[in-house]
Amino acid sequence: MNAAPECDKVLLVQAELDGELDAAEAAALAAHRAQCPICEAAAAELTHARALISEGLYQAMPEDVRGRVMAQIAAAQASRHAPDSPPLGLPRSRGREGWGLALWRRWGSSATGFGLGAACAAALAVLMVVPRTPDFAEQIVAGHIRALQPGHLEDVPSSDRHTVKPWFDGRIDFAPPVKDLAAQRFPLRGGRLDYVAGRPVAALVYQRDKHVIDLFVWPAAAGAAGPAQTAERQGYNVVHWAQDGMMLWAVSDLEAGQLREFAEDWRRSP
Repeated sequence: MNAAPECDKVLLVQAELDGELDAAEAAALAAHRAQCPICEAAAAELTHARALISEGLYQAMPEDVRGRVMAQIAAAQASRHAPDSPPLGLPRSRGREGWGLALWRRWGSSATGFGLGAACAAALAVLMVVPRTPDFAEQIVAGHIRALQPGHLEDVPSSDRHTVKPWFDGRIDFAPPVKDLAAQRFPLRGGRLDYVAGRPVAALVYQRDKHVIDLFVWPAAAGAAGPAQTAERQGYNVVHWAQDGMMLWAVSDLEAGQLREFAEDWRRSP
């Protein structure tokens, strides 16, 4: 019986899906997968498995279940403040507190505390959800943070858009718009190839004072348009919008108002 075909890069597929590859490694793997049915099949299987886990394990809690859980917690809390009274049949002494009542108080307090803890644990178990996949803004911020490591920010360092734009020819399957915003105090620094949500994208690098701005660009779905939307993740601000057939995501530690200004300058600039 012949051994199953293997590829020495198949383990990188899992690393790619976990976000452990840098942009250059991810782009190289994407080119390899296009020619390797083994890695392409592994990627499809892993993506399908993640989708099943993400969709199948999380379900919103029904309101009646939530109500019962909260009622149990409330009942356990109320029982802690109820008068001490030994259960039927437990001996009680006159005058000084007998051993039976003392035992009940010690045991009852412990049991009540245990009951409250158990109810809270049950509530947490029911309310807890499966760790979610990072949202798109978090992926964009993660890409920006990776790029800030020494030597990763620019593949083509240049303030000339006529140098940066042609550099992407043959490296990605679209032509990103590159604009010069030096007059608006957002000078171009260069560009690089990056990898977001399973596809290569263009990353244009701008700057305001000492703050780096990454602008991730890739083709938008047909008809996509709308005003800029903002978000904040891990202390970084994000602004995203669709324009002229492109999705654009800007991310920086720049103050939110100035990053929105950058987005508006980009939208108005020819």
